[in-house]
Amino acid sequence: MINSGAFAYVDLLTASADYSWKRNEILGSNMANVDTPGFKRQDVSFESLLSAAVSRASSSSRSLTQTVRNINYKAITPTVYTDNSNLSYRLDGNNVDPDVEQIEIASNQYYYKGIIDSMNQEFARISTVLATS
Repeated sequence: MINSGAFAYVDLLTASADYSWKRNEILGSNMANVDTPGFKRQDVSFESLLSAAVSRASSSSRSLTQTVRNINYKAITPTVYTDNSNLSYRLDGNNVDPDVEQIEIASNQYYYKGIIDSMNQEFARISTVLATS
């Protein structure tokens, strides 16, 4: 069963949860440095990397399940980048807007909760299959 690809969706969810966790750390760092002169806001890119990986995997797949199995999740590494590095809201060069960061943190928390809920549902499905076997 391990080589059957039964856990491919779990791998996708794990990669998404890892991204969300990393993003939460970065957003927290932004909030911690809201008063640091010269600090530039950071964020994490993941969605575009995942989308590209799905596109590559789907070119040789006939179904969504096979596409998910064909994605190389180890190659999808969330990348931290400096956002709007030339933009500054204040005279001290800091470009962190606390209101925007709080919205991003809340949004990321909902995203993470959705991923964890999906993982729980997937494990429940797997458990049901194993119990009926």
